[in-house]
Amino acid sequence: QVQLVESGGGLVQPGGSLRLSCVASEKIFSLYVMAWYRQAPGKQRELVARITGGTTNYEDSVKGRFTISRDNAKNTVYLQMNSLKPEDTAVYYCNLKIPGQTWSDYWGQGTQVTVSS
Repeated sequence: QVQLVESGGGLVQPGGSLRLSCVASEKIFSLYVMAWYRQAPGKQRELVARITGGTTNYEDSVKGRFTISRDNAKNTVYLQMNSLKPEDTAVYYCNLKIPGQTWSDYWGQGTQVTVSS
């Protein structure tokens, strides 16, 4: 059972930046799919960004502002968030998918990001 621990959330003013980190308890490999999701109050959880190997994908509203990256040697995935907006306020979750005959799916506990003046 892989455990994921997120950190880096907090309160930031509009236009500010935060970097989220997610550390996995086991070795991660490039073919593993690592992603960040978010869930705002009263809304469904949505995909924010995903990375597999060197390929990244972003939700339209964060393109050009957020950057996902990974350091396999540290078993860590990051989400650099710049030019934050109030609508980015949500709980951010780290997700790991391990491919196989049956894919394994793991979630972190979430970290709160609040963008407010």
